[in-house]
Amino acid sequence: MKRVIESVPNFSEGRRQEVIEEIVGAVRARPGVSVLDLSSDRDHNRSVLTLAGSEEALFDATMALFDRALALIDLRSHKGEHPRMGAVDVVPFVPVRGATMKDCVALARRVGQEVASRFKLPVYLYEEAASSELRRNLAEIRKGEFEGFPGKIRKPEWAPDFGPAEVHPSGGVVAVGARPFLIAYNVNLATAELSIADRIAKAIRHSSGGYRYVKAMGVALEKRGIAQVSINMTDFRRTPLHRVFETIRSEAARYGVEIVGSEIVGLVPQDALLAAAEHYLRIEEFSPDLVLENRLEED
Repeated sequence: MKRVIESVPNFSEGRRQEVIEEIVGAVRARPGVSVLDLSSDRDHNRSVLTLAGSEEALFDATMALFDRALALIDLRSHKGEHPRMGAVDVVPFVPVRGATMKDCVALARRVGQEVASRFKLPVYLYEEAASSELRRNLAEIRKGEFEGFPGKIRKPEWAPDFGPAEVHPSGGVVAVGARPFLIAYNVNLATAELSIADRIAKAIRHSSGGYRYVKAMGVALEKRGIAQVSINMTDFRRTPLHRVFETIRSEAARYGVEIVGSEIVGLVPQDALLAAAEHYLRIEEFSPDLVLENRLEED
């Protein structure tokens, strides 16, 4: 079986289209890697790439990504709603087919070492590749963001896993890791009051007593004049999309606010959407075998 790993690098540019195109173009030019999706957001000022390929293909593509991003992005002049600490902010590797989490951990470590050596960038390993429990949670690593990292990196417990113990002047630091599939899911509210989105995010995220596999924060979408609950679903099987959506709807109603829509950033597993269809349509004895395309693939 051909080994396939997914990578979902996030880089800190969502407004300058020419910069985004140059960075993504450098990735596309690397042989053996498939660019499955690109999502850019002006308010977040961030882009999310979804790549797939072998270890070697992803290694080469990641180096090309860092080369262009560090040349074109300067965090000293970067502003956006999404927390960030690096020009290339995070690079996760996810096992898809014929590869294991152990393979992804090995790739994360290899990429981290090379990025540190080649680009003189501090690298932190996270999730399954983490060197300590303190670094498993990406939010803990990112806390303080780019502006706060010069002080943070001097603390012994926050010495980087690879690279210099000094923040790159324009590129910041980066987290590289291995993890299960994550769904980036946003719910948009019919209000511009960020405080409402903040309170709803607090109600659903695990760190505040909400759902175990949910990370969330409130975000202001200034261009649209609305607030958003921005969510990372770290295990959609244990905490499904529809359960989180209904909780947000219920919480929003307490403030007299409706949901205007939701969005997926990047790609989503079919099973996550089928679970939502089963829930809302109340299909009895539901099975993925009922889906036409699934049956065709079996032939």
